[in-house]
Amino acid sequence: MTTVEARLTRIYQKFDVRSRAQPAAALNASPPCRRPAADRLGPRVWIRRWRRPDHPSAAARAVPREARASSKEGDERQGVAMRLSFLQPLYAEPGPFTSVYLDTSRDIEDPERAIALRWRRLRDELARQGADRASITAVERVVGTDAELPGMHGQAIFSADGALVLDGELPAPPEHDSARYGTLPDAMPLVAQHLPEIPYLAVVVHYGGLPTAGAEGTVTVVAECGTWPVSSVTPGERLSRHVPVARWHDAAARLGRELDARARHEGADVVVVGGDKWACSVLVRRLPDRLRTRVVRVGGPTPTDTGRALLEAQLEALLRGRMAEHDRALVETFVARRARNGATAEGLTAAVAALQRSQVTALLLNPRTDPPPLIWTGPRPTQLALTEEELMSFGVRAPREEPADEALVRALVATAAELVVVPESELWLRDGVGALLRYADAGTP
Repeated sequence: MTTVEARLTRIYQKFDVRSRAQPAAALNASPPCRRPAADRLGPRVWIRRWRRPDHPSAAARAVPREARASSKEGDERQGVAMRLSFLQPLYAEPGPFTSVYLDTSRDIEDPERAIALRWRRLRDELARQGADRASITAVERVVGTDAELPGMHGQAIFSADGALVLDGELPAPPEHDSARYGTLPDAMPLVAQHLPEIPYLAVVVHYGGLPTAGAEGTVTVVAECGTWPVSSVTPGERLSRHVPVARWHDAAARLGRELDARARHEGADVVVVGGDKWACSVLVRRLPDRLRTRVVRVGGPTPTDTGRALLEAQLEALLRGRMAEHDRALVETFVARRARNGATAEGLTAAVAALQRSQVTALLLNPRTDPPPLIWTGPRPTQLALTEEELMSFGVRAPREEPADEALVRALVATAAELVVVPESELWLRDGVGALLRYADAGTP
């Protein structure tokens, strides 16, 4: 049992988790902010293009995500439904699907030629797998059309029935270019690059004069909210202020309140501040208490004209390997319920059975490096089982074997459930799979 599990088990065995459990901060001890029901389009939407705006499911992209963490089931459902909703248009299509992951980085000499060569190999691979020409052409039309984005990144592209369904930017190049034609879309690599979804506020303060309000010069502040890691390729709307240094002390207090409002609106877990030490110190001291406790000061270069996320390198160093507060709260709730034999499932068999009954509110996965096992699926998202015989007993006439990852993601999207990737060092799960359940009854495994 890990240290986290042992500590939480002792606590929750003594107390009622429903009244005692509070979300634990991944980056500090302050309670998480509740995300208001406001338009979350922009920095939170990292799928660069939706090519089917006329599709009934396209409205999903404008749905906000609320309630970052809650121990109440109703609140969990409200927050959960938004985590994978960007995939709804993908699963609204009947398939079969072409799924392409391609490195489209622009940090090399003659990137267009390199991208064309990579795509040619993937195009031939899709043809060998039996993909129809129209679906291949639909993908080809958008390959490499992210030329305006600098640095290292990639594309995830999906088509079905000769039409483009989803075209998204990847914040990092895929480990290897891949192309797959199959009954289900290969969406797990896309989801993996979307996680852990840590909301943050980045602030850069530039000033080159003497560290005193009596000096001459201007303090420049640039701030940007985002969700790491996807906002590295989808930087959000920026706040920019230029303040004479003589008025910096008073202006910093007003600016602090404005930054606090933005951080609350975005539900920021952490506030990352970089730039001139003196000017940063003045600003941080004047931030509201709630926001100041979330501040992390960082050094290093602080350019504001890269075309990518503000303080991207510092965010990478700070947040890699972390969990979002919301995700950590779900992990702690799982540990607490499991200690009390509450509404949880563990192991692939139990998780699949819970997904069949739409019981899962959040699926927890340990990262894996080996290929996923195969499970049997039917035409409906909740038609999945470990054996062909079991699925046929549910009335599925022609079950198909598919990678478990693909079947699980489809079921999560269809049942408005959430996905949390948790390192084994934080929580070891049998078969690498666990689930928080919406309810448990006599039929729960």
